[in-house]
Amino acid sequence: MIGGAMTPEVSPRRAKAVLVALSLAAFAFITTELLPVGLLTHMALDLDRSRSEVGLLVSGYAVVVVLASVPLTRLTQRIPRRHLLGGTMLLFAAANATAALASTYTVLAGSRLATALAQALFWSVATATVTGPFPVAVRGRVVALFATGAALAPVLGVPLGTWLGQQAGWRAAFAVLAGVGVVIAAAVLVFLPGYPPAAGGAARGTAPDGRRFTLLLVATALGIGGFMTLQTYLTPFLLDVSGFADAVLAPLLFAAGAAGVVGTLAVARTLDTRPTASLLTPLSIGTASLFGLYALGALQPGTVAFVAGIGLAYATFGSAVQSRMLQLAPGSTDIASAGVSTAFNAGIAGGSLLGGVLLANSGARPLALVGGLLTLLALTLLALDAWRGPTRPVRSDDRSSAASRPGTPDRDGNAVSR
Repeated sequence: MIGGAMTPEVSPRRAKAVLVALSLAAFAFITTELLPVGLLTHMALDLDRSRSEVGLLVSGYAVVVVLASVPLTRLTQRIPRRHLLGGTMLLFAAANATAALASTYTVLAGSRLATALAQALFWSVATATVTGPFPVAVRGRVVALFATGAALAPVLGVPLGTWLGQQAGWRAAFAVLAGVGVVIAAAVLVFLPGYPPAAGGAARGTAPDGRRFTLLLVATALGIGGFMTLQTYLTPFLLDVSGFADAVLAPLLFAAGAAGVVGTLAVARTLDTRPTASLLTPLSIGTASLFGLYALGALQPGTVAFVAGIGLAYATFGSAVQSRMLQLAPGSTDIASAGVSTAFNAGIAGGSLLGGVLLANSGARPLALVGGLLTLLALTLLALDAWRGPTRPVRSDDRSSAASRPGTPDRDGNAVSR
C-alpha cells in the first residue's frame, strides 16, 4: 500500500509487455530527437535554411525538455498513466506526421516543439510506470532493460532513419516514426493498467532522502555536462587531434554506441545489489577515458578504446541515475524523474555550449580535459556522499507517514530490507 492506495496486481506477462512497449517508445523518442543531425544537409536544402538553423531543431529540443519536464509532470500527476502515456504517444505520432508534411521551417519547428513537450512528459513518468509492476528487488534490472531502447537509438534508429531519409527524402523518415508512434500508443492503451498514479508500485522512493537526491541531480548535470563537452564535438576531435579519415568516423561512432548498449545490459546485473558502485564505476571509466583522450588522443588505437569507454560510461551512468532516483526520491517518483530529466538535459545543453566555446577559442584537444574535470567533480561528490554511509529504506506499509528504519548494509554500503 502506498499513500493509502492499494497497489494493483499485474501479471508478469503484462508487466513484460509494458516494459517492451515503453522501451520501444524510448527508442522512438531518442531517434526523433537526434534524427535532424543525420539529415541536416537534406533538410537545410529542402527548406532553404542554413545548417545552423536546422541544428537548432536539436539544441532547442533539449531546452524545451529542460523547461517543461517539472511543470508538465505537476499538471498531469493525477491522470492515470495508461491514458497519459497513450496520449503522449499519440501526440508524438501527430507531431512527427506534421513534421513529415511541413512545408516551411516554422511548421517544422512547431512540430519539434510538440515532440519535445511529449518527450519531457514521457521521461518524467515512464521510469516509475515501467518499474511499478515489478518487485523492488529487480527494479534496477528493469530500468536497465528499459534504457536499452534509448541506448539502441543512436546505434540503430538514427542510422536507419538517416538511410531512409537519404533514399526516400527526409520526410519519409518522420512519417515512419509517426506510424511507429501510433503502434506504440495502441500497445500502451492495451497493456498498461489504468490505476491511479499514486497506486503504482514505484510511486514513491524506497529510501527517500532529499539531501542525497539533490546531490544526485547536481552530479547528473555535472557528469552529463562533462560527457557532452566532448561528445557534441567528437567528430572535430577525431579529425583534428586523432587524424582519422572521414570514412572511419561512422564505424567509430557506431562502436561508441554499441559500447553503450553493452554497458547498459551489463549494469542491469548490479543496479539492485550495488547501486552506489553502479553510479561510481561508469563515472570512473568515463573520467579515465576523457583524460586518456586528452593525453593520448593522437594515438589512434588508444583513441578507439577511449571513445568506446566514453560511450559505455555515458549510457551506463544514465541508467544508474534513473535507478538511484527510484530509491532516493523524497516524494513522488514522477516529480523526481522530471527533476532528473531536467538535470540530464541541462547537462546536455550546458556541455554542448561549453564545448562550442572551447572549440572556437582553443581547438578540439581541451574538450577532453575539461570534460574529464567535470565528470571527476561529479564522481568526487558521489563518492564523498557514499562515504557517509548507507541510505535507509522505508517499509511499504509506512510510506504514507514517511517513517523509515535502518536496513542491513550490503557489500556496497547500501541498506537492504530486512
